[in-house]
Amino acid sequence: MQYKLRFRQVHLDFHTSPHIPDIGAEFDKQQWQEALKKGHVNSITCFSKCHHGWSYHPTKAGKIHPRLNFDLLRAQFDACKEVDINVPIYLSAGVDNVASHDNPQWREVGHDGRYSGWRQNIIQAGFHKMCFNSPYLDYLCEQIKETVRLFPKADGIFLDIISQGQCCCRWCLELMEKQGLDAVKEDDRIACSRIALEKYYERTTEAVRCDNPDMPVFHNSGHISRGRYDILKYFSHLELESLPTGGWGYDHFPLSAKYCKNLDLDFLGMTGKFHTTWGEFGGYKHPNALRYECALMTALGAKCSVGDQLHPNGRMDESTYEIIGAAYREVEEKEPWCDNVENIADVGLLSSSSLNPKEHGGTDADTGACRILLESHILFDVIDAEMDFSKYRMLVLPDDVSINQNLRKKLDSCLAGGGRIFLTGKSGLNAAKSDFLFDIGARYEGESEFQPDYVLPRQDLQPSFTSSPIVMYMRSCRIKATGGKSLGQVYDPYFNRTFRHFCSHQHAPAKPQPSGYDCGVIKENILYLAHPVFSIYRAFGAVVYREYAAAALKSFLGSDLTLLTNLPSTAGVTLMEQEQNRRYVLHLLYANTINRGGEMDTAGGNVSGRVGTAVEVIEDLLPLNNIEVNLKTEKEIKKVTLEPQGREIPFEKKDGRICLKIDSFTCHQMTVLHY
Repeated sequence: MQYKLRFRQVHLDFHTSPHIPDIGAEFDKQQWQEALKKGHVNSITCFSKCHHGWSYHPTKAGKIHPRLNFDLLRAQFDACKEVDINVPIYLSAGVDNVASHDNPQWREVGHDGRYSGWRQNIIQAGFHKMCFNSPYLDYLCEQIKETVRLFPKADGIFLDIISQGQCCCRWCLELMEKQGLDAVKEDDRIACSRIALEKYYERTTEAVRCDNPDMPVFHNSGHISRGRYDILKYFSHLELESLPTGGWGYDHFPLSAKYCKNLDLDFLGMTGKFHTTWGEFGGYKHPNALRYECALMTALGAKCSVGDQLHPNGRMDESTYEIIGAAYREVEEKEPWCDNVENIADVGLLSSSSLNPKEHGGTDADTGACRILLESHILFDVIDAEMDFSKYRMLVLPDDVSINQNLRKKLDSCLAGGGRIFLTGKSGLNAAKSDFLFDIGARYEGESEFQPDYVLPRQDLQPSFTSSPIVMYMRSCRIKATGGKSLGQVYDPYFNRTFRHFCSHQHAPAKPQPSGYDCGVIKENILYLAHPVFSIYRAFGAVVYREYAAAALKSFLGSDLTLLTNLPSTAGVTLMEQEQNRRYVLHLLYANTINRGGEMDTAGGNVSGRVGTAVEVIEDLLPLNNIEVNLKTEKEIKKVTLEPQGREIPFEKKDGRICLKIDSFTCHQMTVLHY
């Protein structure tokens, strides 16, 4: 890891229409600086060029905003540097309405002849997606070079909207012809888009570093594709765009962060001050929500970034920086315990999306598994097939992990070394889906004909509040235990619901007798559940699914679990090690999320048409009391303190474990174990 980010960043959007007058007219250096100080901000991303395509400084490579009559970026940049605030500089890369107006032939075009991207209809309000195979890339690279030469002391370049669709513009068609690709075939159009993206990464990164080979750069696609090592060489760091109320939800960031923590790049989490998403003027997230989101970032080993949008007049919004300041004041106090940390994990969650090139944004299996592990307070990392398996006590392969020859060898080695593997659903099947690749201790008899069916786990795996068969809404694999130990029985319904035979409002009930098939099996170091339990939990959220899967997992790990706690499922916990400071940092988090809102129409904006979509809101931060934590550690713990309070608390040592109690905390508490 080379480039180090600061902890408290603002991403200051400034996408500004040419029809708004007096751009930047109310910019005032003192007001700008005071707002950033009020917000405890020490890094702010400012704009060279926006999505509309306008530049905010004099330019020969592009066009300055027609209602701007001075160098706004220079004024912002110098005001920041005067008070030791970093300034990464932003350029919109993938969309540019100025360029599309002057050169409409540079736009992405679908195979149906329509413009592709965010807006296909020429009379729709919105931004125009440009093709990286077209001369637009030359235009963009000249703008990047101009920016880094005008601002050689910039703290990095942020390039936005990095994607390439299945474009069939004249340049893409010519490229496909030269490469022997057939534009009629979707796979060939996808191959062409990959060529365009690779060219984009090479040329824009070269432009960013035309004079300074160490200039930081980040290419934003709205997500980090797991397993894409081929593009990481073009990044100096990662910024994980994840606005919980902007469509990402509160599940997204932990899954992304727990993967990126294993990469050799510093990273930050990017939330927003908005109630909804980018471009929401006059929208304010409750300060408690931002406090929790920033605490979550630090607990997962990330730095922090909060998205804002500057008013076209250039004046900073005072309320926004009071809200940001409430969160960043706490982050500033906690920084000494959050830098240079390594995550402690019992479980490696092998991401199914990392093995499927079409699932860049993640899968239901990944999300559901992450939810279950978080809510069950099991310490874990999210990994891909190239990462080290040996440091985990267990690997989880959720629901639909495809196993190639190289991965098979690594998993065999893991098992030979005493590691454990937890398979669910179709994970572990061979390519033909005809049998398991491993000896799971059961005979495979294909996929169930019934959807849904039911499971009755053995008694120690049953949910805490039912001992009856549980409906499972997705198809199971049919298995019968042979050399393995059964984990319970599958019960079939009387029939699938069709017009010929159906029962009641949903599905038919379970037959009184078990089907003869097992719901799961354990043999030596392999545990298998026949249903895609993680995808089912992601889709339906029933507590019985989490308790069933977590009970199986915890039973399999047994005494090897590093952490035991009485925290409720809505609370979070991570354990980090600061080896250079000889201490562990235990992060406890708690916030109540509630679904609010419904149909949303923002006059043609980003979230227009999100019919029936509720927004997860955090408003009240309630205390948690009488928290018990039991930790297994090989290192001799000398004292335990609550930080940043600096208060020492008592603890007990018993059977190689540390037992401690925390009377009460609100939102976020760091408990530091010194060795």
